[in-house]
Amino acid sequence: LDKTRIKLVPKLASCKMIMIKPFLLTAVAPAFLNTSRRSIFPAAMSTSSSVNAPGGDQECDTPAAVIFLHGLGDTPAGWSSLQRNLPSLRPNLGKNVHYVFPPAPTIGISVNGGMQMPGWFDLYDWPIGVGVKDDKEGKIKAAIQIEETVEKLEKEMDIPPSRIVVGGFSQGGAVALLTAYHRRTEGKVPFAGCVCLSGWLTLKEDLNVTEEVAKSTPLFWAHGEYDDKVLFEQQAHGVGVLKEHGVKVEERSYPMGHESDYDEIDAMAEFLEKVLFPSSS
Repeated sequence: LDKTRIKLVPKLASCKMIMIKPFLLTAVAPAFLNTSRRSIFPAAMSTSSSVNAPGGDQECDTPAAVIFLHGLGDTPAGWSSLQRNLPSLRPNLGKNVHYVFPPAPTIGISVNGGMQMPGWFDLYDWPIGVGVKDDKEGKIKAAIQIEETVEKLEKEMDIPPSRIVVGGFSQGGAVALLTAYHRRTEGKVPFAGCVCLSGWLTLKEDLNVTEEVAKSTPLFWAHGEYDDKVLFEQQAHGVGVLKEHGVKVEERSYPMGHESDYDEIDAMAEFLEKVLFPSSS
């Protein structure tokens, strides 16, 4: 599958058998640096961190983590360059910050005729606008997988949720929102922040953001103005709902489609530095 700025071909009605390129919701992080990819942990935790620079304040000496989820049809490799790109933009993000890129399971996707591909949950409608049908079971399973990754970070690397940002692109962004806001119920430690790139807010009828989460977990949501896969309307709708629940949201839009670019990643890096190293920003 082509993982680079894929132009999707809509399904066509025809009495003849035709070959249709599968719908994918994926992009790659802008390759503005010559990056290398490392995979230190096996299976669901593909993670790396830059060497901690000498000196620095106490925040930089306290481990932190960024969990980033890829989109439909992609793999962790599609976004693994963030572990180099982000520290190049904000050096603090290379100081004892661990980058985790979980893999989605391989599942059948209904809008692709049941084709098996990496995906966090099923899709029933295309394009993805406000009001699409939810695969509730699949989304909850995906959120549980990310919660297990969070638990592993805390147990094995002593990184609490309050030092973790969960984020993702497209389907990954939708799961990040679900994990950060729907499922951090009373008694659970809120995340340091959440990042949604070209994603959408799901399971809105189940949304109940606690006061502590609203206060402690700010959101960065960026979206392409010409996105014809996850429609641009999803950003305004999702941001509005989350603000009504008290979430602090930084929203950005860019003249692009269902993809990412340098300016978006630069703004994301600025946000990550603010939430993980507030005394440095």
